[in-house]
Amino acid sequence: MAAPYGTLDCEDFSMFQEMLRAMRTIDDRIVHSLNTTVPTVSFSGKVDATQTCKQLYQSMMEAHLSRDKAIKTCITQASEVVGQLREARTKDGDNLALIKQLRKEQTKLKLMQSELNVEEVVNDRSLKVFNERCRIHYTPPKVK
Repeated sequence: MAAPYGTLDCEDFSMFQEMLRAMRTIDDRIVHSLNTTVPTVSFSGKVDATQTCKQLYQSMMEAHLSRDKAIKTCITQASEVVGQLREARTKDGDNLALIKQLRKEQTKLKLMQSELNVEEVVNDRSLKVFNERCRIHYTPPKVK
């Protein structure tokens, strides 16, 4: 369930947010996925819960990594634009259109950076739910 959406549109922040929302569906549906695929104790003989949990974990990690990479790529691009506009402002400090554009790009950069915090919360929530349901069936490898 990695992002089949390609790259995020870093230019338009509303499109950036919309693509992130679409990329977060695996996390939004984690409880439903676990309820429908991981059996309760009484039905544990009918499904390989270990394999199911492992696959779900791998899908979740791929989604987390692709979103993290996409957000950081957009932050880098926005930072470069802000840097270029700051440089241009030092040469032409009275250009109101330039100052307005710089403020707009700085705001967009701050909003993108705040998405990293949102991402951390979404990932933590998903991992918590995953661990509650799958800890007896599958133990993910230790990260870092």
